[in-house]
Amino acid sequence: MSTKHQEDSVIESRKQAAPPPALYRVLLLNDDYTPMEFVIHVLENFFAMNRERATLVMLKVHNEGIGLAGIYPKDIAETKVRQVIEFAREYQHPLQCVMEENQ
Repeated sequence: MSTKHQEDSVIESRKQAAPPPALYRVLLLNDDYTPMEFVIHVLENFFAMNRERATLVMLKVHNEGIGLAGIYPKDIAETKVRQVIEFAREYQHPLQCVMEENQ
């Protein structure tokens, strides 16, 4: 804490740390049409996963209907979701990518 003197009065200033930004989970949803290899490609290229990790997440999406691609601040999560959906549509796949607040 620093103290500044100004005309016979004392002003105290305190540094207040900003709370960390809210984090959001980016999730891939299963469908019956998007090839597994395409999902792995998405995870490797948009979420910087290695082949083994991407395969594990793809299998989770396939078997459980949903898989975690990553956790990011809101603006980054929104960008990732948009990029994945646009990429999937470009290749005519119905892959869904959504985000939800991390609890």
